[in-house]
Amino acid sequence: MLHIFLGGEIGRGGPVSPFWAQLKKEMAYLQFKHPRMAVVAVASLAVLTIGLAGCSSSNKTSASDYGIKNNKVALTTDQIKKNLDTKIITTRQDSQQALTAQYKAAAESDRYTLASPYVKINPYNASPLTALVTFKTNESVKVTYTVVGKTDKTSLTNTVKGGYTKSHQVPVVGLYADTNNTVKITTITKNGKTTTKTLTMTTGSLPKYIEDATITVTKNDKDQMEIGKNKLTIMNRTTKQPFAIDADGEVRWYDTNYSQHTIEQWSNGHIMMLSKRDVNSDVYNDLLETDYLGRVYQEYSFSDNTSSSDSSSVSKAAAKSNKETTVIHHDLVELPNHNFLATVSDGSKYKEDTMIEVSHKTGKIVKVIDMKKLLPKSMWSHYQKGLDGKIDWLHQNAVDYDKNDDSIVISSRNQDLIMKLDYQTDHIKWIYTGKQKSSWPSAYRKYLLKPAKGTTITGGQHGLYLLNNDDKHSANSEDFMLYDNNIAVTNGNKKTSGRYSQAVQYHVDTQKMTIKQTWAYGQSLGKTNFTPVIGYAQKLTNDNVLIDFGFKNGGKESNIIEVNQSGKQVFNVTMKSAASKAYAYRAYRVPFYNAAYQFDATK
Repeated sequence: MLHIFLGGEIGRGGPVSPFWAQLKKEMAYLQFKHPRMAVVAVASLAVLTIGLAGCSSSNKTSASDYGIKNNKVALTTDQIKKNLDTKIITTRQDSQQALTAQYKAAAESDRYTLASPYVKINPYNASPLTALVTFKTNESVKVTYTVVGKTDKTSLTNTVKGGYTKSHQVPVVGLYADTNNTVKITTITKNGKTTTKTLTMTTGSLPKYIEDATITVTKNDKDQMEIGKNKLTIMNRTTKQPFAIDADGEVRWYDTNYSQHTIEQWSNGHIMMLSKRDVNSDVYNDLLETDYLGRVYQEYSFSDNTSSSDSSSVSKAAAKSNKETTVIHHDLVELPNHNFLATVSDGSKYKEDTMIEVSHKTGKIVKVIDMKKLLPKSMWSHYQKGLDGKIDWLHQNAVDYDKNDDSIVISSRNQDLIMKLDYQTDHIKWIYTGKQKSSWPSAYRKYLLKPAKGTTITGGQHGLYLLNNDDKHSANSEDFMLYDNNIAVTNGNKKTSGRYSQAVQYHVDTQKMTIKQTWAYGQSLGKTNFTPVIGYAQKLTNDNVLIDFGFKNGGKESNIIEVNQSGKQVFNVTMKSAASKAYAYRAYRVPFYNAAYQFDATK
């Protein structure tokens, strides 16, 4: 009991202070010599610990823990929470209530059968290439559907979650625009008997900002691509409507809501998308938990006070002409408790250097990580202001959560830096950067990873995420992938900067504190595919890698390439004329939809 109390609680997440270390030794001695007295002492110590915890302002790591003094930051945690003012609102759910009630009535009615089902295309007026099909059967059956593709291996097939039932609500995704789509609904009994109903679903034309985005496919080896029965490539755009394409480059899904940077698939099959109140608004500050049909399940609202723009990192002209700003500026990730961790600005003169954890139940901020509190003041206090008057010293553009050791990894474009933090204590676990070891304060140096020969020093990188994130791998050995823009912002490799961009896979040994590059692709493409900003790389389930060269040719086009481990291209698609700031910020291959997703209008 004594060991668990002292070692497991007081010492959790980082070094034990000298006071607690000495106390632990004395208590251990007391337990050995006088066991009964030790029990009394433990009880007293528990009261003391609770009292100290209540008096302490924080048990989190800060720069002072690394020997950095006078590291006072602009805002307190409470001020940051107030500036962001997160809350749950029901604006969109309220507007959809009548539609959901209509679909609930259809699901509960005995009127609709497989021979004559209820069919509603674009059920929530936000996703025109989807449909809802509702019917009942006399016998318990499971249901699958197929949207018939125009060419080989472009049909989309899904099995409806719920097993064998008599009441069926079928969410259909993957229709073609401006087409009389053929959709086959198949029921299967427990003894294997199948019945199929063929439906025709007619859709309208694409909206301007998708139709004008010219899609050209120059390579699509469908036998080698990772597409399965229902996977599409999402074009997560910097602005305008997000959409998804099949192996032919045909648009098979889009959302009418404008989004910026953030559209992520959640564990329940829903998607989290950052949008705005209306298309004429300048601020993206509504985070929607929605699905591919357009139904909104939760809506998180943020204050406009902390919004910022990334245009200054592209060009002076873009900074002056663009008024659009965003609150969650680059990334968010779902945590095991289903809260989300998002990259934000704090509302001070500094921007894009803060993270917040938001409760999925209350919409309130439950944790704040201000990176100014963790890194040396020399990195942020004298950094030059941008064209918007803000100081973008960090420019955090990625975050991922590690299930293996309750940690997070982040990417900082403007420091050419990637690092890992203990999520409970904010204590630094490792740092990788081209910043010279001698320029770091001495207390930070033990956290710097040593690169193996031939290992790339990243520059302005994007999209960092873990590969062995499944609770089965050792926390001492980790692999991750990122998109290396290869532009030396502050600490990147100046010798190679601007010559190429690439996807890179790394292996970190945290026992030896080393990092090794294990795979890369892009260098052979040279300056043609160099992108100074944005980009993404995704390792697919067959070990292919999907790479988004998102800002190719000065942002005039986005080039998405899928390659195998030997570097052979199996898919190559280019998007041009996508409208201002509508290039592909990220592109990723995902199932439409995954096995966890279920639509139910009765709930």
